Amino acid sequence: MFLTGHRHEGVRYPLKLSKDISMNDRFWRPISIDCIDPEVFPNVALYLKGNDNYVLYKDEERRFTDNDRRRLQRNFTEFLYVRTGDLDAINRYLENNLTDILARDDLNSLAKGRILYQTSVNYVIDVFETPEIAANLARSRKLILHMMNYLTTDAHALESLQSIVGHNFYIYTHSVQVTALNLLLHEKIFNIDPDEMIDVGIGSILHDFGMIFITEKVLDKPDALSDVEYYKVKQHTQKAYEFLKRNGLNSEVALTIIRHHHERYDGNGYPTGIKGDDIPRSAQLAGICDVYSALITDRAYRKASSHADALKVMQADANGGAFNRELFNRFVEIMIAQKGA
Repeated sequence: MFLTGHRHEGVRYPLKLSKDISMNDRFWRPISIDCIDPEVFPNVALYLKGNDNYVLYKDEERRFTDNDRRRLQRNFTEFLYVRTGDLDAINRYLENNLTDILARDDLNSLAKGRILYQTSVNYVIDVFETPEIAANLARSRKLILHMMNYLTTDAHALESLQSIVGHNFYIYTHSVQVTALNLLLHEKIFNIDPDEMIDVGIGSILHDFGMIFITEKVLDKPDALSDVEYYKVKQHTQKAYEFLKRNGLNSEVALTIIRHHHERYDGNGYPTGIKGDDIPRSAQLAGICDVYSALITDRAYRKASSHADALKVMQADANGGAFNRELFNRFVEIMIAQKGA
C-alpha cells in the first residue's frame, strides 16, 4: 500500500483504510447482476442501495429471474448488494461457476471483468478477515489464472476494474488493481512461464496482507501519522513476509513482492533499504503499480488524480531516482497504450 512517494518522503498521510466508505457499508457487499444465474444462484436476500440506505429488492424465498435482470438493466443498475453474512455462499457460487460465467456468449467483456474483479475482491476480503487461509493457495491460483487469461485476451481489460472501485473498501480493490496491473506489465515486458506469472499474481494480491497487523486506531486515524505510527506501518511488509512464509507460502517470487514492494531504486525504501537491481524485478514493478493505483483512486483525504497527473507525479519520482528508469518507461508506454486502446 502506497504511503508516500519518494519525493514526498517525510509526509505521513492519514491511512483511513477502513472508512473510505461509510460505516454502514461494512455490513454489505456488492454483486454484479450479470453474474446472477437464476437457475443456480444461492437463495439469499438481495438489496438495492440508495444514498446510505439499503432497500430489500427480493427476499431469500423468491428466486431472481431474467425479468429482474432486464428490469434492473433498464434502470442502469449494475450492482445489487448482499449482507456480509451471506458472503460465504456467494463466494462459493462465484468461484465454483466462474469458468462457466466467463465463457458465456451473452456477457460482454466489461461485464465479465466486473464479475472477475469482484470475485477477486471478495477473496481478498476473506484473506484479510481470516488470515490463516492466506497461505491456502488453491483459491488464489484459480483466480490468478482467470485474471491472466482475461488480461492477455482483452485490450480493455483494465476498464471494468474501475467500475467496482466505488463499491468496495479501498484496501481490497487496491490489492486487486495492483494484481491486474502487475500481471499485465509482466506479460508485456518479460518472457516468463505461466507458473512464475501465477506467483507474481499471488504476491501482488497479497502484497498488503501485512496491514492486518496494524491497529484500527492507526488505520482509521484522520490526521497525519506520528513518527512512531509511521514506523509501525512500515513494518507491514516484513510482518506479512514472515507470517506467510511461516504458514506455508513457499514461492520466493511471491514472497519478495510482499516484502520488497516498498523498496526504492535509490535505496530510500523499506523494509531493508536495498537499492538498484538488488530489488527483485517483480517487486520493482509491484512498487510502481502500487503507487499508480493509489494515485488514481479516491481516498477519504484527497480526490483521485487523473491518469495523466498520476504519471506526472511518478515521472518526478523516477527523475529523483525512486524507480528503475527502464522499467518505469515501459510502464508508461504500456499504460498510455492501454488508455488509448
